[in-house]
This record gives sequence, structure tokens and C-alpha cells, in this order.
Amino acid sequence: MTLRAVLAGTGSALPRTRVSNAELATRVDTSDEWIVERTGIRFRHIAEPDETTATLGAAAAKEALAAAGLEAADIGLIIVATATPDNTFPASATKVQALLGAPDCIAFDVAAVCSGFLYALSVADSMLRTGAARHALVIGSETFSRILDWEDRATCVLFGDGAGAVVLSAEEVTGDRGILATRLHAEGKYCDMLYVDGGPSTTGTVGHVRMQGREVFRHAVTNLASVLGEVMEEVGLAASDIDWVVPHQANKRIIDATAKKLGLSADRVVLTVDQHANTSAASVPLALDLAVRDGRIKRGDLVVLEAMGGGFTWGAAVLRV
Repeated sequence: MTLRAVLAGTGSALPRTRVSNAELATRVDTSDEWIVERTGIRFRHIAEPDETTATLGAAAAKEALAAAGLEAADIGLIIVATATPDNTFPASATKVQALLGAPDCIAFDVAAVCSGFLYALSVADSMLRTGAARHALVIGSETFSRILDWEDRATCVLFGDGAGAVVLSAEEVTGDRGILATRLHAEGKYCDMLYVDGGPSTTGTVGHVRMQGREVFRHAVTNLASVLGEVMEEVGLAASDIDWVVPHQANKRIIDATAKKLGLSADRVVLTVDQHANTSAASVPLALDLAVRDGRIKRGDLVVLEAMGGGFTWGAAVLRV
């Protein structure tokens, strides 16, 4: 028997307002054809004033708890991955805790932008295996629309808002069920290729997203293919053993190029970027929840998660559902 962090439930939440490319074209100098050709995005959800990173995260967490058959009182650890917290402090995780009505537990945020959910998952995995908690909520939640420059068509068309959550439970298992391996990376010398031009310690403002798109694309394909190879090698498995890849949903061209580089069939890749756009730390758990709920991902499947974001940060995880 081996103690592992096992996926017990998934959940997601999207803002009420859904915006099509055609609607966006009435505000920005762009078109549906231009966006789809370059990104694969067709829709995104934009948060209303009463919808925040914490409220969306709590809504996704409630779904994940229900799927796991657990109550908020069962949770000993809450980690929220986000680049768009409700406040500079306190952590959005503590606000989620309050919204859920969960009693005293460990609660904190992780900031690794689009890779945030992978970072948070790795931290939760380690903490569960060392006995810090029995059940954990790992949430990716973003309101990226709050930091977009709506005059910059190169970036504002790419992002959306939403939240995804998973419940992980520490269980003694036989075989290879649960999280088998995680690998994380960061390379800060590229931080000026994808960043926000503001912050409490520099400008005292929130700032807006800025990106060198071509450079990000090039690094993303290389880094994601590399880290997927690393995590699979660590557990002694080949690409042919993978049932599903759940990638960060930034750009369909990046997803397709990464799959091709690894020799993965497109029909084994979960794709939601067309409906959600890039929801940063929320994109992987949103896609995971969709594929679990529609029956594609089933008990016993080998699933690989991967993401890359500003920093640059990137990572991958392999788990048996």
C-alpha cells in the first residue's frame, strides 16, 4: 500500500456573461475570423462586478465537494492558484474558506500565473502525503478581464474568466492510482515577455497584461513538450500509455504543436479554448472538470496535465484517476 493524493472530485464555475468574438469585434478592432485563425478562440466568459476570483472559486469548490461526497468541514487545506486575487491580501483562499463555511484549516494562494494550478497541485500533493491534511481543495480561479487593456487587440481577445477546482484525498492505495509525479520549472530571465505592467511595490496600480506573442508561442511549445517528456519518464511510461492530456488552454495552435511534437493524437487532448479562451490558472481544472463530467475521463484513465505561464513558469503532472 502507498499513500497518495487521489482525485476525489472536480468542479467548475463560469461567469454569467458569455462574449462571442463577434460581440468583442464591436468594441475592439478585430474580427471573428482573425481571432479563430490565430487562436482557435470563439467565446469567453467575462465576470460581472459581483463575480470575483473568490466567489467563482467558491462556486467551483462546492461542485467539487459535492462530486467527492464531502462537506466543507472535511477540508484541511485550501490552495487557490490565481494571478488576479480579490485583494493584495488577505489570500483569496481565506475568502473561499469563509464563503464555504469551512472551519479552521490551512488556506493560502499560489501565484504562478497560467502554471499556477500545476504548482498548487504539486504543493497539495506533497502536503497530503506528509500528513498536513486528509482532504484538500485545489482551485484555479481568475478574473483576468480586470487586468486587460481593452485597446490592445493582441491580448484582450485571448483571455476569459472562470474557476476550476479539484478535491484531493490522501488514501492508501494499491497499484498506481492517484498523483504519480509532478515536475515544475521557472526561468525568470524571460519575465518581460509575458507580464503585467503594474503592482503594489512598483507602480502602486493593478496594471495590464503585456505579451510578446511570438516569443511566448516558441517557448511554450518547447517547454511543454519537454516537461511532458520529463514527467512521463519519471513514472516509466510512454506517450502511447496516456489516455488523456489536459493542457493549459492558451491557444489551439500551441496545443496542436505540442501534441504533434510528442506524437500524441489530437483525439486524446481535451480542448476547451474555443469556449473559454485563456483563463490562466483556471484553464486546466476547467478542462479537467468538463472531461470528467462528460464521461471522457473515467476511473482508471492515465491523465497528464500541463501548463506554461508568465515568469516563465511551466509544469506537468501525471495521475491515474
